[in-house]
Amino acid sequence: MARKTEVELTVLRTEELAPRLRRVVLGGPGFAEYLAVHLPATDSYVKLMFGEGEDVVRRTYTVRHVDAEAGELTIDFVTHGTSGFAGPWAMRARPGDTLRFRGPGGAYRPRPDVDHHLFVGDESALPAIAASLEALDPGARATAFVEVDGPDHEIELTSPGDVTVHWLHRDGAEPGTTTLLDDAVRAWPWPGGRVQAFVHGESALLKTVRPYLLDGRVDRADISVSAYWRRGETEEGFRRWKKQQPDAVIRPGR
Repeated sequence: MARKTEVELTVLRTEELAPRLRRVVLGGPGFAEYLAVHLPATDSYVKLMFGEGEDVVRRTYTVRHVDAEAGELTIDFVTHGTSGFAGPWAMRARPGDTLRFRGPGGAYRPRPDVDHHLFVGDESALPAIAASLEALDPGARATAFVEVDGPDHEIELTSPGDVTVHWLHRDGAEPGTTTLLDDAVRAWPWPGGRVQAFVHGESALLKTVRPYLLDGRVDRADISVSAYWRRGETEEGFRRWKKQQPDAVIRPGR
């Protein structure tokens, strides 16, 4: 079992990546303690902690990047105005602010021995997809389907692999209400050979893309599936729902 730790890091700088995507880079004395337990998984995540004592609220976020030499840990936040805890904190964050979290968790990393990599997700999965694309071997073939609000919400994705990215635009529809990802994956000409798939985002993907892939297209050992959120639910309600779902999470090799 992976070791976990609870640390406090300090905001070093922030950056607006897109209209609703804000990057926060953290560091400070607690970084070395976190680095000692950091996972090589590209979907590595931590539990951010807001408040004190019995009133503490936890929110789960992907670790976008760790720079051991610079002593920096990066988290990209999807923001939704003033509602919630993590998004508003990220919008207010300034150098010198602190953030406590516990972690890490995570299990996925692109395999070097497959013929094609498939990534499917919305904004909530974009940090893990971006980290995974950067971790591909040179020339590795990959296809990504990413749902965002519109063209202004696309960000630059880099990879040493041979990657095709399909940006799917909601064009005013509410997140979690479209079938864009499912439609796109089903219309995609299936590649030959062994495919490893990473499917993360709103909970509807568990009932749409997941069964399509597991119907003879992707071996169960080669798929990573998890709902990151559920439309209309707080994270606390989402966690309760997720515990009641069979196969709400499928980890590679399981």
